[in-house]
Amino acid sequence: MQSFGIIGFPLGHSFSKRYFSEKFQKLHLNDCSYSEFPLEDIAQFPGLLLEYPALSGLNVTFPYKTAVIPFLTELSPESRQIGAVNCIKITNAGGRLNLKGYNTDVLGFEYSLKPLLQAHHQKALILGTGGAARAMKFVLDRLQIQNKMVSRSISNPETILYKEITEQQLAQTHLIVNATPLGMFPDSDTCPDFPYHALDARHLLYDLVYNPTETLFLQKGREQGCTVKNGLEMLHLQADASWEIWTNNEL
Repeated sequence: MQSFGIIGFPLGHSFSKRYFSEKFQKLHLNDCSYSEFPLEDIAQFPGLLLEYPALSGLNVTFPYKTAVIPFLTELSPESRQIGAVNCIKITNAGGRLNLKGYNTDVLGFEYSLKPLLQAHHQKALILGTGGAARAMKFVLDRLQIQNKMVSRSISNPETILYKEITEQQLAQTHLIVNATPLGMFPDSDTCPDFPYHALDARHLLYDLVYNPTETLFLQKGREQGCTVKNGLEMLHLQADASWEIWTNNEL
């Protein structure tokens, strides 16, 4: 039996178990299973590996995309540069575990974003500064879209505070990516705080959250005429990329 799973906390919002269970059924993979491992502390990670020695791969979600890195033995070039991991491939050679971290959020975000981009999407704001936000920044840098991350407390050359988002800045910045959990079920009445009234039809709002389908962030953007997209397609793409990595078809 090959075992796979996801670590994070909490995991009530995760789609991964259902997604992979359905994949295994469609592919008639009766010897594969996928489980949720809600770790209250990343220090529980080594114990998880001992308790489940058949694990061949793990997805990593909030809040451990960065915190899990010290427990890994190897990183892909992209995950090393980003400083965040959302996929781990586990192999065992002669009783020695090798845990290699990857970041498939990069592929998922880039492939789902590019069809929506227009010539005026030259500047972006990334709401958040965590592991997901770092992956989004990596993609935007690669696409040569100028960007700044937005933080609640830290301001530096690459990061601004929410209160520093002005109408004038939004008039020149037409891509806004929410890489925070704000608006995720069950806290669906929350959203990042900035002047939504300054948005218009030139703006593209992309939310990594997919539950609910339309977050308050996206709803406010749609009401201003913006193009909006949630994170469901990105999740499917990054999940399929994880499967390719686990089954030796590394990207």
